[in-house]
Amino acid sequence: MMKSDVKNIAIFASGEGTNFTALTEYFKREKLPLNVKLLVCDHSKVHVLERAAKESVPTFVIHFKDYPDKAAAEKVIAQKLADEQIDFIILAGYMRIIGPTLLAKYEGKIVNIHPALLPKFPGRHGIEDAFEAGVDTTGVTIHWVDSGIDSGKIIAQRKVPVHQDDRLSDLETRIHATEHKLYPEVIKQLLERGEI
Repeated sequence: MMKSDVKNIAIFASGEGTNFTALTEYFKREKLPLNVKLLVCDHSKVHVLERAAKESVPTFVIHFKDYPDKAAAEKVIAQKLADEQIDFIILAGYMRIIGPTLLAKYEGKIVNIHPALLPKFPGRHGIEDAFEAGVDTTGVTIHWVDSGIDSGKIIAQRKVPVHQDDRLSDLETRIHATEHKLYPEVIKQLLERGEI
């Protein structure tokens, strides 16, 4: 495979970064023509930054409070992505809504993972909301990003059972294990279909 066929990826994350690790390890193991060229993070003291350092992935930390508004911050992110020649964005626990500034530059090139079966339980607390609603099945959704909250076209879903004796932490563990398998597989499928 020629070097020019390698796609440059940016992963956006805000916290622990377990999906970041699951993705980067899978890409290496499967020898996918994906170069994780950048981690974009909106916090300076989170574990995902250590994970990126371990994988030798450069990081770009942006503090939205340092900018007059979201559009100004996203303009800086967009410039950094352009400088790094990023082809595709993977949101992996990025706890901000992508605004029109970034969407305009990367429409159809941003995917997100959500820990519930959308359209049910969108938003920041998908696992807790499903748990508190008492459903017997929840799951994981991977979807394209649009201007709404977890409202983009669904790419893939996988169900996760909720057991009667589950604590929230039990369900979280099962959801995360499902995420770590499903997300890399879906990225590989998108690559094979020419959608990355």
